[in-house]
Amino acid sequence: YSVKSSITDYFDLEEQNKTLMDENTRLRTLLFNSGMMNSEMVLDSMVLDSNYAFVTARVINNSYANTKNNLTLNRGSNDSLKIDMGVISPQGVVGILVSVSKNYASVQSILNSNSQVVAKFKKSNHFGTLVWNGKQPNIVQLIEIPRLASVAIGDTIVTDGKSTIFPPGIMIGKVQDFDRKEGDDYYDINVELFTDMTSVKHVYLVSHRDAPEIKELEKAVKDAEQ
Repeated sequence: YSVKSSITDYFDLEEQNKTLMDENTRLRTLLFNSGMMNSEMVLDSMVLDSNYAFVTARVINNSYANTKNNLTLNRGSNDSLKIDMGVISPQGVVGILVSVSKNYASVQSILNSNSQVVAKFKKSNHFGTLVWNGKQPNIVQLIEIPRLASVAIGDTIVTDGKSTIFPPGIMIGKVQDFDRKEGDDYYDINVELFTDMTSVKHVYLVSHRDAPEIKELEKAVKDAEQ
């Protein structure tokens, strides 16, 4: 009886957690879009913007020991998921949605050698590209930061918001160490992730409501320039 009771309690708890997360997402979206939520209340960093909506999902598979890592989520197109949605945890960036079926979705992890996320220093707005060298699961690299930028260990790195994938100001990590070789114009910066990518269980998917219109406009401009 105790074993059966424990199993029942476990699944009841899982269901309660899902319900709470769904409600939390609904409230976050309402507050976020109404302008009632300050930057510390949404992932400690999100900038208010009515163009973003959120969906919750559970991670059912996660790799982090390969060079091209991915996560699988228990949500799909039936839940309004679309390619190029940003994926975040309560601590910060996790990855980008790259494939969707009716009931499941695949995320390109931030720990993927193909991953590229535009990121900036929270203190100065100097921006570069966040990549991963395939080594440590808690350390990524920020490149293309010019030597004129002020860089210090512990500086906070956030999303830049120049694309429709992530809102500006989503937490990513902090500067662990940095270097600039003599004669180079750019820093080599290691960033320690705020999200523990080895134990991600629940995530939020964020979508920009005007993304299709923005992409269509940018494509038209690009085509016209060719």
